[in-house]
Amino acid sequence: MSEITYVRGDATQPFGKGPRLIVHVCNDIGGWGKGFVLALSRRWPEPEKAYRRWHRERATNDFGLGAVQFVQVESYLWVANLVGQRGTRTGSKGVPVRYEAIGAGLADVAAKAAELGASVHMPRIGCGLAGGKWPRVEPLITERLTARGIPVTVYDHDG
Repeated sequence: MSEITYVRGDATQPFGKGPRLIVHVCNDIGGWGKGFVLALSRRWPEPEKAYRRWHRERATNDFGLGAVQFVQVESYLWVANLVGQRGTRTGSKGVPVRYEAIGAGLADVAAKAAELGASVHMPRIGCGLAGGKWPRVEPLITERLTARGIPVTVYDHDG
């Protein structure tokens, strides 16, 4: 079993060689415009285009809480758009993060990482604008990824 490696840096520039998956959390309403997605869009247009198309065509695909879309952005680099938050605002039902959806999505990430022989890289998913708490997310990563021997690096961005 591997452990989660924590580093200071930019998750859009993942460390290491070989196949790598960058995982981040998206909402279930088609919104892309705040938080980590802006950093992704500055580097590659494909993840946003693919997410918007996925949402637009949701009547004919698997778009929804817990679903993951894998978008190849470089030869050995993919972005995983994981739908892990309901809406974008805190309201009567609490914060947007949905831990069950993140857990379900991470199971798909684990399968894809195993298929590609990839390491997984991410910011503290679900803990920014989605309002999640890391002590609830970290065990999901441990259970779904590192327990299966998949190396995971979590990036804490400076600034």
